[in-house]
Amino acid sequence: MEKRRLSLTKIQEAPKENLILLVGPPGAGKSTFCHQMVLNSIATERPIIFVTTEQRPSVIIKLLREKGMGEPTPASLSFIDAFTETVGLTCTPRSDTVCANCADLNTLSMATIKLQERIGQKGILLAFDSLTSPYLFSGVEVTKFMRLFLAKFAAEGNSVVALIDEGCGKSEDLVAMMSVADGVIKIETEEDRQLLNVVKHPKVAPARIEVHIGPIEPKRIGIKSEFLDPSATRQFLQAVIRGEEAGLRKEAGDFVNLFWPNLVYWSGMLWDSKRFPTMKYELNKEECTTLIKEMIPYFPWRMRLLFKLFMPKNFSKVKDMKKWFKTQGPKFKSERSGIIEYLEDISKTDEHYFRVYENLDCWGFENVGAAMALYIPSTFAGTCEGLEKEEREWNAIETKCIGLGDPYCEFKLVPGEIDELRGSLEKDSSAVERIHDHLMHRLMGFLLYGKPLVGRPELGSDIHLHAVGHIMGFPYLAGERYQMALRMGGAKAGKEVGEHLMEAGIKGDEAIRRVIEFMEYCKVGKVTAGETIRIKENCESFYMTLGTIKPEEPCCYFTTSFLNGIFSAVKNQHVREIKCIAAGDPYCEWEII
Repeated sequence: MEKRRLSLTKIQEAPKENLILLVGPPGAGKSTFCHQMVLNSIATERPIIFVTTEQRPSVIIKLLREKGMGEPTPASLSFIDAFTETVGLTCTPRSDTVCANCADLNTLSMATIKLQERIGQKGILLAFDSLTSPYLFSGVEVTKFMRLFLAKFAAEGNSVVALIDEGCGKSEDLVAMMSVADGVIKIETEEDRQLLNVVKHPKVAPARIEVHIGPIEPKRIGIKSEFLDPSATRQFLQAVIRGEEAGLRKEAGDFVNLFWPNLVYWSGMLWDSKRFPTMKYELNKEECTTLIKEMIPYFPWRMRLLFKLFMPKNFSKVKDMKKWFKTQGPKFKSERSGIIEYLEDISKTDEHYFRVYENLDCWGFENVGAAMALYIPSTFAGTCEGLEKEEREWNAIETKCIGLGDPYCEFKLVPGEIDELRGSLEKDSSAVERIHDHLMHRLMGFLLYGKPLVGRPELGSDIHLHAVGHIMGFPYLAGERYQMALRMGGAKAGKEVGEHLMEAGIKGDEAIRRVIEFMEYCKVGKVTAGETIRIKENCESFYMTLGTIKPEEPCCYFTTSFLNGIFSAVKNQHVREIKCIAAGDPYCEWEII
């Protein structure tokens, strides 16, 4: 026990002239471990430069204070804010903060040198949390950045601790990063234990250390019935029941090109291909369950009577699931999310199978090597939980998928847990990259040559706002990790689109015009561009208008970062959202800086 404690103390120190790499899956506690190293250095009066690529400096300060940090002395704790500007928020330079962009490794180097000169001494700890976001933008260039800048900075009498998410990219790139580092600590979690695998270290022999811990990340707020505005919920429900052009969005219409929500989802997957799909699945289930329970009182009285008289107490039996499906199945076709059949012949008690044609999640991604459907399976599971009279959990898993080369999609719906579900939802980064490349190819075909984005034989290219709402959901209630995936995914996608346009000779205002036309074509909302960019009835935040809790700041996370990535690439400008319908404004608006 004493040896373990000594080893833990040693690896929580930052040895001078060394670069230490913390490696582990998202949520393993790398940031928490890094914060302890920072606190230990502050206690010994070492100056700290904290590079934050995933949160604002104010959030880091709050977390450090919660762990016992007092008021830092001048120059003892400085920040490079490489998050705020990247995702289209306002970065305000201060005496202790320099702004940078994690999509541009040059700005990170220059900001570090600027703060190093301001501090005016050696022995600095450079805490880099994390390299994941720069890697998302720059790929293998991050390994060169480690070798040519971070390792050199450490060798000059300083220390560097850098974090990287395992599984965020190619395995060979991670191996290369580990080879550059002087020390590598792999971090994993199992229930309430943190496992620290010291692969190599200048002060400690290879070891495996187990630490008992509490919760690493804050819980998301979640969706609760009291968060829903009764009047807005009633209007939304009535429009969904009427279907087709019911007039939820008076100017933009109630349908959105399915390419847009697919671009949003798979861009978020780029940043966190392991946890983002699980968060989305659980959030969508929760939304369905809560919304159904909240909406039943707003059903027309005839529908409420039918529910009371004919809705089964549970959906275990085939005959009861068949009865329920007759009322629910046609809804998915009318909202154009898919044509669904209940496979009565192969279903049995507590094991139900469904087939989906022209699935909104999967259409156009034939044989990409991954099961892709999430919206319909999670919606079915959440709906069963919401309608059943007894309280029990339901889950659904894809058993066939267009993305796996099948001619249609099928999923299994059961009460209780499914052991294989998490593995099915999590995606290999190479599969996510293939899907992303496929989306980019189609998007550039549209932007450069006017080629169609997507189209289905019977259902066409559009899906109802109801389906879009469940895909995008209530992100400001979903937690920071979920929001971060949307922000960083949007920034990556926007920057890539901008760079492809520039390579094709489409620059400046012409590039912006084509992107605005693309968003208008997708019916994201009514988009206008002038001195500002304005979107009326923006589909990203439209669903959030059902809520009684208003976000403290505009929350079009993907749209803002997507626009910011494009403007930074083609005009060296940035955009910042200043109005948002989720916050009660009449439209969403971005100023151009």
